[in-house]
Amino acid sequence: MKTCLRSTIAMLAITSSTTAFAQANVQPAGDDADEIVVTAQKVEQRIEDVPVTVTAVTGQKMADLGVSTLADVAQYIPGLVVQEQSANNPGFVIRGITSDSGSAQQGARVTFYYNGVDISRSRGAYQDLFDLERIEAVKGPQATLFGTAAAVGAVSILSARPKPGFEADLAASYGNFNRTQVSGMVNAGNDTLAARLAFAYKFRDGYVRNIAGDPKVPNQNQGRVDQDDLNGQDQRGIRGSLRWTPTDAVTADLVLTYDGQRNPGTAFKSRAFAPTGGQTGDYGTAELSGSPYSLEVLGKRKLGLDRDVYDANLTVSVDLGRGVTFTTVNGYRRFNSLETFDADGGPAWYLEFAEDAKGEQWSHEGRFNFTGERARASFGWNAFFENGFQRVPFSTEEGTYLACSVTAGFAPIRAILNQAGIPTGANCVAANGTVPGARATAVLSRGALTELPYAAVFTNFGNNDTYSMFADATWIPLPALELTAGARVLIEDRKSGYSSVQPFSRLLAGAGVFTSLLGTANTDGAKFEAQRSFAAVLPRFNALLRLSDAVNLYATVSKGRRSPVVQLGAARTGMAATAGVVPALQIVPEELVWNYEGGIKGRVGPFSGAASVFYQRYDGFQVSVNENGVITTRSAGSADNLGVELEGTLRVGPMLSLFGTFAYLDGGIGDDATNGVFAGDRFRLQPDMTASAGANLRVPMGSATFYAVPNLTYRSKVFFEVPNRAAISTPGYTLFNLRAGVELGERFTIGGFARNLTNERYLIDAGNTGGGFGVPTYIRGEPRFYGVELGARF
Repeated sequence: MKTCLRSTIAMLAITSSTTAFAQANVQPAGDDADEIVVTAQKVEQRIEDVPVTVTAVTGQKMADLGVSTLADVAQYIPGLVVQEQSANNPGFVIRGITSDSGSAQQGARVTFYYNGVDISRSRGAYQDLFDLERIEAVKGPQATLFGTAAAVGAVSILSARPKPGFEADLAASYGNFNRTQVSGMVNAGNDTLAARLAFAYKFRDGYVRNIAGDPKVPNQNQGRVDQDDLNGQDQRGIRGSLRWTPTDAVTADLVLTYDGQRNPGTAFKSRAFAPTGGQTGDYGTAELSGSPYSLEVLGKRKLGLDRDVYDANLTVSVDLGRGVTFTTVNGYRRFNSLETFDADGGPAWYLEFAEDAKGEQWSHEGRFNFTGERARASFGWNAFFENGFQRVPFSTEEGTYLACSVTAGFAPIRAILNQAGIPTGANCVAANGTVPGARATAVLSRGALTELPYAAVFTNFGNNDTYSMFADATWIPLPALELTAGARVLIEDRKSGYSSVQPFSRLLAGAGVFTSLLGTANTDGAKFEAQRSFAAVLPRFNALLRLSDAVNLYATVSKGRRSPVVQLGAARTGMAATAGVVPALQIVPEELVWNYEGGIKGRVGPFSGAASVFYQRYDGFQVSVNENGVITTRSAGSADNLGVELEGTLRVGPMLSLFGTFAYLDGGIGDDATNGVFAGDRFRLQPDMTASAGANLRVPMGSATFYAVPNLTYRSKVFFEVPNRAAISTPGYTLFNLRAGVELGERFTIGGFARNLTNERYLIDAGNTGGGFGVPTYIRGEPRFYGVELGARF
């Protein structure tokens, strides 16, 4: 696929144009300067008292302002980018550093926490946003607090917990593209035992028309099934929570969550291969259909995603007295996903893939916290076990593959086809969308065959166990000064596996060339394994200076680490038909980063906000590259990252507040010659400038309240891959959004929304799997969405 949080920003109120999905939007918006309490340091603190750069978003404010996806929220958070190519393939970016690899052999850079448990594996990390208590985005390396995966930062999602009493709410919306969303919650209980049940359902037709298999469109795809329109949505989630408080000193929370998707396929559009009718371009009709053998080889008849995630979490907190508490957090998460996709982006039966990923994660943490007048401290332990695999089946037609391929080794084959009048390379699909390259099998087999299906599969396995101990202490020598030091000591055991079934091409074998079409070694189902152990010490140092009760200065130095990669594949010992296959093992060194940061946060009169500046230095910077459909990790050498992040809100009066954010990032791989082809490249998926601005207007009208929240977001040019190429990028773009309506007392609301009001055209990704074969594909961003929304509270 790709090489391949109504929101406040700290004390900043923001909005998006989508309907509320955490709770029904019937509560008046609170004061934008309301105090926000976070647990970024594993204790409850006012956000201005935390000596790191942290953004918090409460569930109630999300509901008031209508945020429903992580990608939407990230547009208003300086330093955070979330790319949702699909629920199975999200990209999480903090300060220019991306975590999105699906390989079971590779660790994450950005930790995603759900109710205190690490869920960072890319294919299992996507989480729908409904009925949340709070989301915290902590920037900079946070290994001491969040574990080794928090190499550049962490995002922590906390679901709303049961509470005494009865309440319920329901929210719904409907818009263009049959955009239908419904969510709700019911809570009941007393001071000893309380329960909560929440759900969300989202559906939307695809906004990219897909003509593949359409009987009204004559084409060359005989035998293909009628495909769905692309870039749609069909997902649901449900969460049950139970809180038991047998005494004032003990609280136990059990949370069970299911998250699932049945989304139609992703629109990987080619600029080289036109659909039937010849309508090229990134924003036109698609003709993506997969393989005629999709069910047998890829596992699904249609393009799209089937994904299920199951999560169980048990947290117990005990007050031991005299400022000492003990907390244990225990989690289990299981995910399985199957996504089929047409990687060449055109009508030819050429690059048809699926990704079948499964994984299980077990986590246990125990932590003691002490809070005193002059000091705070915590220490504890953590064990994290992860077992998973990523299986990638492939289907093509041999002659079509050889005709369409731009691989240099197939030049003699292309010469034969050209002599027979069959165009090759990007010309294997004609300008009108027909596929003359499909005649290649007949030519190369001298008429014996007209079609020759080819199937292959390669699988990587990962079994990663991490054991760590951590300690953190804060000394308060003066009421205005806090000094903090901490470290995590960890041991990792990483075991990788690899297998493949990639037979020789029959057409090539007839010409005396013995290789798979992908050019990779065939283990014939045999599994190779390799195992290594690693250890590290990851410290942090922080200082907080109180200028007043409401304004603080802070500084931090911290070390982050992305685990080494035990990267295992296979290689042939020669080119003869009888050549053997041996393991190909590469230990990609650990990626280390030192982060130096300072800032100011707080409020003065009607203004509240934060500003930070940081510098990061990377050694052994890891990059992911696509090599014939296989995502491989490489070390790109050194990298530097310098940035500024600003956010603020101004309360003009009781009815109006203004908000804005800005981030600038000057980051990239060092231009030293030793960094090879990556030297001087900017980080992928990261604009060097992002900004947002808007207004929150609320006008009382008797027993009703009129609300309106116009806003805009801006992102500058983005490169989607390294090495950087202008063709694999998107120019800067600005999105205008609006949400407005009427609240009828405290129980009901009716309103409307528009997202991307001007229907701006932009890309969310480019390159992708097709890029690894010389035929990059492009995924367009969302068009204009609009609709109506209703909410009620009981």
